[in-house]
Amino acid sequence: SRGTRPMAVPSTSMMDGSAMEIEGAQGTTTFPHGLLQAADVETIVSQYTGHALVRRIVFVAKKAAEKKDEQLELDALKVCFEEAKKSENTALYKEATSLIGGRLGQEYDPDAAWMEQVDRRTAQKQDKLESELNGYKANLIKESIRMGHTFLGEFFYDKGDLQSALKCYIRTRDYCTTSNHVVTMCLNVIKVSLELENYLHVLNYVQKGEQSPSVAGDPKVADKLKCAAGLANLANKKYKIAARSFLQVSAELDDNYSDVIAPQDVATYGAICALASFDRSELKEKVIDSVSFRKLLELVPEVREAVYDFYASRYTNCLKLLDALRAYLAFDLHLHSHIGELCRCIREKAIVQYTIPFTSVVLRNMAAAFNTQVDALEREIADLIAKGHISARVDSHNKILYSRGTDHRSATFAKVEKAGRDYLRDSENILLRARLLEHNLVQTPQKKLEPMGD
Repeated sequence: SRGTRPMAVPSTSMMDGSAMEIEGAQGTTTFPHGLLQAADVETIVSQYTGHALVRRIVFVAKKAAEKKDEQLELDALKVCFEEAKKSENTALYKEATSLIGGRLGQEYDPDAAWMEQVDRRTAQKQDKLESELNGYKANLIKESIRMGHTFLGEFFYDKGDLQSALKCYIRTRDYCTTSNHVVTMCLNVIKVSLELENYLHVLNYVQKGEQSPSVAGDPKVADKLKCAAGLANLANKKYKIAARSFLQVSAELDDNYSDVIAPQDVATYGAICALASFDRSELKEKVIDSVSFRKLLELVPEVREAVYDFYASRYTNCLKLLDALRAYLAFDLHLHSHIGELCRCIREKAIVQYTIPFTSVVLRNMAAAFNTQVDALEREIADLIAKGHISARVDSHNKILYSRGTDHRSATFAKVEKAGRDYLRDSENILLRARLLEHNLVQTPQKKLEPMGD
């Protein structure tokens, strides 16, 4: 059954069934199996299918090798090997056996006879599909030609030849006769383009798909397009746009797009991007008060708690949760290169929001709230003041932050003076136009002369 947790990675130190506790405002929240530190490879296997499963497993194996976690690496490579044996992707099989390097026994050594047999079989299948496609072209039947290109694209995709698959899927565009055909073509191109990391292509075909009339009546397709747009914008570091895309995905996504993304990922990516880019009002409206997205958040309780703690100004708990989440999000295929920057943005927002209600803040108390040293916090605040995010000054000797008070009297006079200047300018423009009209100095468009009849 599908678990209620995001993609994570295993650790041999967490196999003792211990649990991790996070203190919250409503007592202590316990997450099973130490989820905030690690999970297991089976979690990935249960949540993904097809290329998404293979890509994530290979990524986890390579990451584990970087972190010198051989047990995790070998567990992931076992799954990768088994998936490769089920497919016709001999390139993946070679990569898996190469990464294993004989560390798992003869059972996982390269099988040259099997690869030769698969290559021979795929070559025959390719010849057959190309021959059928040529026959369809000779008969000039658009639907048959479209299906022929689609079948050939699926063949190349399963084989791991993404460039050839993309060409075949794009060629179906000229033979689409219904809006459903256009949507299918767009989803196929998007799926391959995401793997090729051609995110401009993804966004273009998402837009084409959303313009199709059939999408309005099919929420599952609309969810897939929103997920694809979110992934592309996340990769382009457009976190606010990515958050809005993920937040529009309905709770009915389930495993309908498991060959690309899991619903746990949608909740995790959407919530963290929203924390980093939304203001409080937008966070409440589009995340906390969203009935649909709240259902997705239930799948990832640790992310949900981080969102609620941030909105409730329980920054200590929120930042502890985020620090724990970073440990396994470093193994996430799409978020690993962004999680550092996103957590930095969330922390800066928390510091800014903490200072807003006060005219002065004792840095020692604030440092305790943010679980850091006073000197480190002082440097963070100085950077935020320099960036213009905080209007305050720091008393470094007494370690106190003083808010720069707003001179409401001067601000009011400035507003009145500006309003007066605007009124004077508008009045002069009106009078000038009136004088021009009075002396007939306004150029009017000439009337076109109508041709005379015979």
